[in-house]
Amino acid sequence: MAFLVVAALLAAVSVGFNIYRDSSAESEPAMQSGPAPLDDTIESLEARTRVQPDDGRAWQKLGLFYFEAGRFGDAVQAYQKAVSLDPDEPLLWSSLGEAMVMASERNPMPDEAVAAFRKTISLDPKDPRARYFLAVKRDLSEDHNGALDDWLALLADTPVGAPWRDDLVRTIDQVGKINNIDVSKRLADAGAKSPTPQMPVAAQGIPGPNAQDIADASNIPPGEQRDMAEDMVSRLERRLESDPANVDGWVMLMRSRMTLGQPGKARKALRDAIAANPGKADIFNQQASVLGLR
Repeated sequence: MAFLVVAALLAAVSVGFNIYRDSSAESEPAMQSGPAPLDDTIESLEARTRVQPDDGRAWQKLGLFYFEAGRFGDAVQAYQKAVSLDPDEPLLWSSLGEAMVMASERNPMPDEAVAAFRKTISLDPKDPRARYFLAVKRDLSEDHNGALDDWLALLADTPVGAPWRDDLVRTIDQVGKINNIDVSKRLADAGAKSPTPQMPVAAQGIPGPNAQDIADASNIPPGEQRDMAEDMVSRLERRLESDPANVDGWVMLMRSRMTLGQPGKARKALRDAIAANPGKADIFNQQASVLGLR
């Protein structure tokens, strides 16, 4: 619960596997022949799905773009259409489950998301995202040892250098500490060591909660959660004033503002980022397109 809650508070694009999703996006199956245009935007993809409602690739990419923009409910609908067109593709079911998790306002692991992840596993037992979230389900059900067993099994199957490996190790370490379960030896046996205290990958660069703050976050009323998220994002904004060359920080700020429903502030962040780093304008503009800002 803690890991899910803090990810949502910090306007994370995903829980734990945001890098996994980004790194896998280009390898997602093209369900229709021909490469997708490089200049796709939410608007162009919406137009494509209206003209070609059976274009599974367009629905798939639209779901990804909606997700990146923090429009999780729309992402769910797009991925539902995609899986209806290609029901045997595990990556689509995994993406649908993740979107359902992020779209849920009250239940951190809705039944329909669990069903999507289980469908994923039935098609591909090794899918890392589905395995991760099904372990989250066990953790939410108070089966902390079972969740840690599943995450450690996933870690054993995760190659060194995989972009989500460090974040997975951090999740195992944090859940172990929050629940007073010593995982240091098991991490060492898996070829990993307990990380130094650090925030989840999606929240790096934002001064904020420690492990206890994360554990307490699940009891915070929704209104106060929003205030906490606003405060953390504001601190990131102030941090960038003194560290304007932090490209990842600017991208995180844009994404966070969009997830908080503040497109005007997201556009301002884009302008400020380009002004401070004109040589990185292409990177910022590409991210802005993904977020639906251009």
